[in-house]
Amino acid sequence: MRDRLVLAPGCMLLLALVSSGCALMPQSGPDENYVFSQAQFPDSLPYALVKVTPSILPILAHNQPSLYNSFVDRRPPRDILLGIGDRVSVTIFEAAAGGLFIPAEAGVRPGNYVTLPNQAVDSEGNIQIPYAGVIRAKGRTVVQVQQAIVNALKNRAIEPQAVISVTDQRTSMISVLGQVNSPSRFPASAAGEHILDAITRAGGPKSAGYDTWVMLERDGRRALAPFGALVYRPRNNIWAHPNDTIYLFSEPQTFLALGATGGGGGGAVTGSQSQINFGAWQISLAEAIAKAGGASDNLANPAAIFLYRGETRKVAEQLGVDVSKFEGPIIPIIYNLNLRDPAGFFLAQSFQMHNKDVIYIANTTSIQISKFLGYLSLISGTIDDPIGTATDAYNLLHIGGH
Repeated sequence: MRDRLVLAPGCMLLLALVSSGCALMPQSGPDENYVFSQAQFPDSLPYALVKVTPSILPILAHNQPSLYNSFVDRRPPRDILLGIGDRVSVTIFEAAAGGLFIPAEAGVRPGNYVTLPNQAVDSEGNIQIPYAGVIRAKGRTVVQVQQAIVNALKNRAIEPQAVISVTDQRTSMISVLGQVNSPSRFPASAAGEHILDAITRAGGPKSAGYDTWVMLERDGRRALAPFGALVYRPRNNIWAHPNDTIYLFSEPQTFLALGATGGGGGGAVTGSQSQINFGAWQISLAEAIAKAGGASDNLANPAAIFLYRGETRKVAEQLGVDVSKFEGPIIPIIYNLNLRDPAGFFLAQSFQMHNKDVIYIANTTSIQISKFLGYLSLISGTIDDPIGTATDAYNLLHIGGH
């Protein structure tokens, strides 16, 4: 009778563990089934689940941070336009002496021309030319202003011609700021130049190129790209335009590795959780998993590799996500990679990581069962100990009494 009373609480606890199953087992994150089920019927923050397949790779590649995709005008910069504050030199030629600018007795001089004093484009955007009056300069090229001067003088001077040169360019500037060796603001080149040319004129980046980002602001629009994208993908090295602002800053790219990893970031502990630097301007998902120590042989489910990332609504739509279920401009997406499929390794090599991505490797079901059986053994031992102790005491009292 006493044995039954002792066994009853233990049996009840054992039954409770069996009925609850593996949900009570400790683990580093959700199991595979929970990730898939919550994508269908979320009870907290909704997210979309997207399988990594060959069809999504071109979509993601096209939407990598890029100056080329952000500024679609591929043409070289327009001609330099004059602006308020620019200083110009104006030289006027006449075909023969005796005109407006060249006196009759000047026929023996070498060249029939006169150079006017340098002048700045005034606050109204004009310059003053004797006998021609006010000439509009702001927003015009040098050639256009020259033609305007000729048109104003042609009925008074003898076959006039005008030549203008910019002596001090104070508009149509390019600014290069931030983590460069010589932050500066300099005149745009009339011959045209690319973004890397402008960065070179500012002394180049201070820090390692793979940790450097380039932000370009043009006409009120901004775009961001890694410095390496300009170097290794030349199409991102687009033309610099007058009045561009180029800003360089250093921000090491990192990702988080969670779950059943093999010990990332140089750690030796299987399943360690860590924040890991890219160490390059870009890395693939395969490289990221390798940096995290790979999937643990003892713990990981190779079919349950998950990557957490926020994508824009545009990208999510292209991936086939029903964005009407979500609010806000960023859609939470979990990508699922199956490394049980040999083709998954090729997909992982082509899937590019983003800064602050989170990789989670779920535990295999067998590990959960093993943990559960271990707990059963522990509970069984916990139940047996007081029973054995009570039995030994009973025997000692009764046998010893005889």
